Amino acid sequence: MSEITPDLVRHLGVLARIQLSDEEVERLTGQLDVIVDNIAKVSEVATPDVAATSHPIALENIFRDDVVDGQLTRDQVLQNAPDAADGRFRVTAILGEEQ
Repeated sequence: MSEITPDLVRHLGVLARIQLSDEEVERLTGQLDVIVDNIAKVSEVATPDVAATSHPIALENIFRDDVVDGQLTRDQVLQNAPDAADGRFRVTAILGEEQ
């Protein structure tokens, strides 16, 4: 059995800035105890000759060549813009007037 106590759960709640009721402390004490025990069981089974993996199946990126294919004109790009000026998108200032 692990050493998860109600006092430890209350302390963790304070550290996490979570206000826990007595019922929550009691419930979490049991749940965290089970979690810690299960992690300990897995740790007993783990052997140093088995490599750690982050994914059970090897992943491989599949890249394609970048091919330049037909470019839009500036007018085509801006034709559906809600607002444009001087050949650019016009957006609302978000940094204020100090720019």
